[in-house]
Amino acid sequence: MTIPLYACLYVREFPAQAMLRLRPQLRESPVAVLEGTAPRQRVCSSNTRANALGVETGLTRAELEVFPSVALLPRSLAEEASARAALLQCAGQFSPRVECQSVECLTPTCTPEQMSDTHFCCILDIAGTEKLIGPPEKLAKKLLQSVRTLGIHATVVVSANLDSALCLARNLPIRTAILPAGEEAKILAPLPLTVLSLTPEHAETFARWGISTLGALAALPEKELIARLGQEGRRLRQLARGQAPHLLVPADPPFTLEERIELDSPVELLDSLLFVLGVLLDHLIARATAQILALASVTVRLALEGGSTHTRTVRPALPNNDRRLWLRLLHLDLQAHPPSAAILSFTLTASPGSTSKVQLGLFSPQLPEPARLDVTLARIRSFVGEQRVGRAVLEDTHHPDAFRIEPFTIPTTHTAVPAPQAQARSARRRLRPPEPVTVTLHQRRPTSFVFRNQRYTVECAWGPWYFSGNWWGVECWSMEKWDLVAHASDNATICCSIARNPMRPAATEDWCIEELYD
Repeated sequence: MTIPLYACLYVREFPAQAMLRLRPQLRESPVAVLEGTAPRQRVCSSNTRANALGVETGLTRAELEVFPSVALLPRSLAEEASARAALLQCAGQFSPRVECQSVECLTPTCTPEQMSDTHFCCILDIAGTEKLIGPPEKLAKKLLQSVRTLGIHATVVVSANLDSALCLARNLPIRTAILPAGEEAKILAPLPLTVLSLTPEHAETFARWGISTLGALAALPEKELIARLGQEGRRLRQLARGQAPHLLVPADPPFTLEERIELDSPVELLDSLLFVLGVLLDHLIARATAQILALASVTVRLALEGGSTHTRTVRPALPNNDRRLWLRLLHLDLQAHPPSAAILSFTLTASPGSTSKVQLGLFSPQLPEPARLDVTLARIRSFVGEQRVGRAVLEDTHHPDAFRIEPFTIPTTHTAVPAPQAQARSARRRLRPPEPVTVTLHQRRPTSFVFRNQRYTVECAWGPWYFSGNWWGVECWSMEKWDLVAHASDNATICCSIARNPMRPAATEDWCIEELYD
């Protein structure tokens, strides 16, 4: 039977850390996060530097005027949701069974109790991971290091009892800890009662009794405690002794690569957003790399003044995790398609793809980098237009020169097809525009023509072929076309295709050469 073992990942001051992970320029400054509507905004979270100056939760905006060095940021529930998804994804790399203990999806319609939730907590079932990752101490250090790469500081506690790990994590500084099995009550004894989720009535009752630590609560007789507080008193005593049972309910969040940031003030210049755009790309690339994936496409959704949005999608030829390439492609695309108003916030959403590697032979020539081709194509699109760069695709019609331009893409799966045997084939060169010629007819068949000041006598003629392709047009199938083989007086041979529109007024000058056969 596998012995249960849990790891508690606890992040305090989560609103402040979620804002600072996307604003590295403020990490060394005191920062306070405000919630509510002006002028009744209050501090809901702050970083360590702000706490050292005396900033506390609940201070009003007017009271913060005595701290001029503290940077004030409005609380962003969207950024917290992105940070929460990144943390759950990070925890999922160490265990497939992860339970989120905090509010999973904050929305503008949250209750006051949900809005006061300023921490993140998730529980990992790590029983049986010793052979894959190592002992619990090694797993806790790796988990803490992986979380720090996201720009977030956390606490990791490992214990056989889930609630004991959570209680200790709430009172520990930013580090890791291991609770030996059977010693939960001894380690939890000096912790204050604030590590438990007590109702105001229970907190007042314990204060009247003089109970201030978990050890004092654990020492109370069980029957007398149940008689006064009911079954809730029994549960609290079990929590204090590290014996409370818990059924892990693992979450299965969808794998999404999305980062969002709300700007402090409207921005009109795109160049000023490159720094923030680079930070969001760093997080997306780090999250994709952790899953051994690459970014196949990135969609930028800009929220503009007036309530409108501006959405652009960039898709290179191959998935990659090159930060400079993505930053360059996004910059060129936004320059070619600028937003129509000032930017209030923007969201980056990426589609994952498989990493691409090319194995070259020892004596094979060096191939050009696909990244350079993507940048070159992006620059060409900015000059000639989006619909004029790509690969030509024939239209399903008989109309001549009917084709469209599609973006160039490389298929994800490629089946090797044996090369066909070389066969002699004639090539044709289309003249654009067609060159007019003077044609002599005999019984409605061409017998000779003058092309480029040279007279040719027709030796063989095939036709006429009638074509148009536009069945809805007035001149339906009205174009007359002939394939000719002709000789000149100097024995020069020409193979060509001539055409005319017989529905127009008859004239030999209406003939033109459209193609030459080699």
